[in-house]
Amino acid sequence: MNTLVKSFNELSVDELYGILQLRAEIFVVEQDCVYNDLDGNDQKAYHLMIKKDDTNEIVGYARMLDKGTRFKQASIGRLVVKKEVRFNGLARRIMTEASQWMKLRWDVDDIHISAQKYLKAFYSSLGYQIVTDTYLEDGIPHVGMDLKF
Repeated sequence: MNTLVKSFNELSVDELYGILQLRAEIFVVEQDCVYNDLDGNDQKAYHLMIKKDDTNEIVGYARMLDKGTRFKQASIGRLVVKKEVRFNGLARRIMTEASQWMKLRWDVDDIHISAQKYLKAFYSSLGYQIVTDTYLEDGIPHVGMDLKF
């Protein structure tokens, strides 16, 4: 599986479709959450994709936003891994590669995420620390977490 990072304008139509399809598959269908995924930030973001070598299918994804776009700090969001390939370290790989890319490209000192609360142990294992109380985002409990470099 290979990793690609592209700005919105560099995405092919097929890549954009694959990203939106995967996000809808996980966030809307699997998590049964009706929310507006198209929030106006995709055009400002860099998109990290993990594609299968043989089919070019997007099986993992995260969206990276620079400082001041959604939060004061740079942020990673919309982390998704296709159900069929979960528990193989792809989420960890995506988060690690995204944070390294942001540190090198944007010279950030910290990254903020809005993490689904049930995943706080996963993000903590990557070095993120909880910085907010629990809050609801799209009807799902979340916590704000920061990674300091």
